[in-house]
Amino acid sequence: MRVPSNMPWARNRTSAPAVRRRTSVTGGLTLALLATLAVPAFSAPTAAGVPVTAPCPADLADAATCYTGRSADGAHYAIAVPKEWNGSLVVHAHGGPDLGEESDPERSVEDLGRWSVMVEQGYAWAGSSYRRGGYGTRMAAADTEGLRQLFVENFRQPRRTYLHGQSWGGDVAAKTAEVYGAKKNGPYDGVLLTNGVLGGGSRGYDYRVDLRVVYQYYCRNHPRPDEVPYPLWKGLRPDSTMTTAGLRARLQDCTGFSSPPGERTAVQQRNLDDILAVTRIPERTLEAHLRFATFTFRDMVHNRLGDRNPFSNEGVVYSGSHDDAALNAGVERFSADPSAVRDLSYDSDLTGKVSIPVLTLHAIDDPTAFVEHEAAYRATLHGAQRDKYLVQTFTDEHEHSGLSTSEYANSLSALDTWVRSGKKPTAASVAASCPAFDARYGTGCLYRPSYVPQSYATRVNARPGGLDWPALTARQEKEWSRLPMVGIAP
Repeated sequence: MRVPSNMPWARNRTSAPAVRRRTSVTGGLTLALLATLAVPAFSAPTAAGVPVTAPCPADLADAATCYTGRSADGAHYAIAVPKEWNGSLVVHAHGGPDLGEESDPERSVEDLGRWSVMVEQGYAWAGSSYRRGGYGTRMAAADTEGLRQLFVENFRQPRRTYLHGQSWGGDVAAKTAEVYGAKKNGPYDGVLLTNGVLGGGSRGYDYRVDLRVVYQYYCRNHPRPDEVPYPLWKGLRPDSTMTTAGLRARLQDCTGFSSPPGERTAVQQRNLDDILAVTRIPERTLEAHLRFATFTFRDMVHNRLGDRNPFSNEGVVYSGSHDDAALNAGVERFSADPSAVRDLSYDSDLTGKVSIPVLTLHAIDDPTAFVEHEAAYRATLHGAQRDKYLVQTFTDEHEHSGLSTSEYANSLSALDTWVRSGKKPTAASVAASCPAFDARYGTGCLYRPSYVPQSYATRVNARPGGLDWPALTARQEKEWSRLPMVGIAP
């Protein structure tokens, strides 16, 4: 797999050797493909180190041929090619980030199962598990683009290629489009972002920063008074052996969040009420957000930024508690290291520099990536004067990890129609086309075509300068790209 050369981290890196020429599979597989593909058949690989056939998820067992493999950079991946292929490819960027040290061989296979509807609709599908766990948006974007190149090298050039990203993968897919698809006649034709974390890294986690300090103000057990202290922006001490179960026990002890209200003490209930009111985090995802503000923050700060602080809450006024004056006087305060902000921003903030159609789908009551992330993305493209490429759709759903299958199929179809026809859809026209897909999948079409989310700052406390979008301008990105070792290492 070729190493993308426009990454600062890759400038002095020796490119991986070219993949050896592939030979065509002969016999029954080739005959079957020739008989079933709606477009000219590809040559399936047999050489070592390239995709090999693997069992498909149950939904695709009779509808596609599936492959798995590992890239030259160590990223496990999965590929599916439907037997009645329409000639186009969806390249998927997964969410997270996962925190394991190594690439997870199961992640891309699981995601293929989750989004098998795209293969059922006739698209080839390719998803990378990324070369390692932990934070790194540009790393994940490079692995996403690398997998697209691998697909072309081992199969053939698709008629059209679409990016899809869910959750943090929305940030990854949007970054992939900006870095690798910004040029005229680039490799991508359109982007589908679903429940995406589109506020970027330097602002997109501020509500979890607020949760971390507000939680500690009320609970005083993360860390406990008898434990080695550390600044809360670190998330957790690098040498801590705390587990998710241990964190859950502390949260339960302070708030009784997992107990019925009648079984909580008065102090627990007041702590819980204050934390939820101030942070505006839904009760059902409180533990998940606190895990992110603990373990993922540790990964970001310690493993990726060399223990430099990218977060700030100076000047933030917290409100909604039973005693806001005491909260604001007592909450831990800290200022960010400018170099850490620069590296996190360069790695994960979006410039809005896109020149291909982008369609988003977001649950209005997403409890993890709040719908106001879409307002941040809308403002980003508007600030970059690229909002003509954006159509946003919203649904009356309450989940983050999965939306209606009918809506996924409809969204991809709407994007494909936009790309092929050149006619930009509206939220209303996308909603109107969904029932045709719901007739097959029966999972519902819950669109709210008139809905427009309020600004990001109405949900998340803005830091100084945090009202202007994009958070990273194309000019600033270009200037920083000239610096040595900027960003987060792959």
